[in-house]
Amino acid sequence: MSNKMRIYLSRMHALDSAVCVTVSHTNQYRLIRDWFRLISRLGDGVFWYGLMLAIILTQQANGIQPVLHMLAAGLTGTLIYKWLKKATHRPRPFQVRQDVWVVGKPLDRFSFPSGHTLHAVAFSVVAMHYYPQLAIILMPFTLMVAMSRVILGLHYPSDVLAGASIGYVIAQLYLMLI
Repeated sequence: MSNKMRIYLSRMHALDSAVCVTVSHTNQYRLIRDWFRLISRLGDGVFWYGLMLAIILTQQANGIQPVLHMLAAGLTGTLIYKWLKKATHRPRPFQVRQDVWVVGKPLDRFSFPSGHTLHAVAFSVVAMHYYPQLAIILMPFTLMVAMSRVILGLHYPSDVLAGASIGYVIAQLYLMLI
């Protein structure tokens, strides 16, 4: 790796860490902390399974294909993010920096990429492909899930961006199969 590349990566990591610290400090406010804990908990799967159930109940047989696409994207996302976490071993920000205020409970040991964000984006993109009217709910919720990961002190912003990018690519690949 060239010296210029090392300098660039070092600066990007410093910016990533600084943003992480600043954003995590917003969790000192109870309303913000409690709201984003709730969003994060819903993003664990509760919201997405509820959405899939609602699609099946309201669309009946017509809802099977969208739900199967969501499930396939979700399973693929899980396999990819677990593999990446084991391959990269990136520690969570609060494990490295004492000035990151963690108020969430990590589901696993490593930080990269954000599985919550990956799944939120993948599920949303697939669902909105079939039901564009859901964008008014899914886009803000997905953004809040992504924000929650940094606000709760569990991820760096770059983890969230990587998760969102991977989730988007997975969703697009599955939608190409239609």
